[in-house]
Amino acid sequence: MTNLKVHAPVPVDLEGDLASLRGDCARMVPHWAAPDRITSRPVSPSLIHGVIVPPNSARLLDSMSDYGD
Repeated sequence: MTNLKVHAPVPVDLEGDLASLRGDCARMVPHWAAPDRITSRPVSPSLIHGVIVPPNSARLLDSMSDYGD
């Protein structure tokens, strides 16, 4: 296996502030590609499985009104 070493042009500040984070993000923008348009299609309920809702959460949601009625 190859051990790739990446060298940042600016020292990494792990205890930085918001300005440091924004600067890091601004330097990364050229490396990010966003699709022109994201199209989402409906998913069949038969494909959704493995979702577990705790009983307390289900009761809480069941007791909430949908639209404040």
